[in-house]
Amino acid sequence: MMKNQWNHKEEHREPEARGGEGVVAGRNAVTEALRSGRPIDTLFVARGLLEKGSVAALAARARQAGANVKEADPRKLDSLCGGAVHQGVVALAAAKEFSTVEDMFRLAEERGEPPFLILADELADPHNLGAILRTAECAGAHGVIIPKRRSVGLTYTVAKAAAGALEYVPVARVANLAACMKELKQRGVWIYGADMEGEPWCGADLTGPLALVVGSEGFGMSRLVRESCDFILSLPMKGNINSLNASVACGVLAYEAARQRAHIPAR
Repeated sequence: MMKNQWNHKEEHREPEARGGEGVVAGRNAVTEALRSGRPIDTLFVARGLLEKGSVAALAARARQAGANVKEADPRKLDSLCGGAVHQGVVALAAAKEFSTVEDMFRLAEERGEPPFLILADELADPHNLGAILRTAECAGAHGVIIPKRRSVGLTYTVAKAAAGALEYVPVARVANLAACMKELKQRGVWIYGADMEGEPWCGADLTGPLALVVGSEGFGMSRLVRESCDFILSLPMKGNINSLNASVACGVLAYEAARQRAHIPAR
């Protein structure tokens, strides 16, 4: 597996909810949350219940609403809801509704700018995603795209780490990131992936329609995502370790794009 330049021994973290804000426990409570239109990020179902009666129907409704549905050990559900009675069903509400990729292109058009997107490939740490959202907002990106599977969603921990940026940055969740990248290319977007085996970041032209891709903690970009990139960019590693945190690397590249797009000369 290719070595990942951007993440050094970062821990895979599950959503950090223990009966706090955004946690909905119990079949009736989750049913009402879905009925009211409240955005649900993930529905956790105790192992062995997913195909049974009312729980199966509830899971189908959650999927239809755009939520991830995952089987989990009952002890995990106990932990998520702080020991409250959950009847084998716990939902994590999304801190904000997801946007669409089309919303991002529309925003770019409204600003009179070429599209500038950030793609996060299977990030598991909510603090990393939150930091990337904050960077995206500050650097003028038109949106962040994440995959539906194997990625942290818009949890309240992500919202807190984003420090308010989630209110301004559109976030889209797609079923297949590589397929999304193909569609972006068809719309004239050049895609730049971050990896240690690439061309120097400072030599890339980031002034046109572009998408920056940042890989997951510990593994970097998946094979299909990497192969779907037009260019691979690398940052120089001058110290004794050979990796940067994903959100830090994203910040460096995003601000280089922002500098070039503002036509500010390098000194």
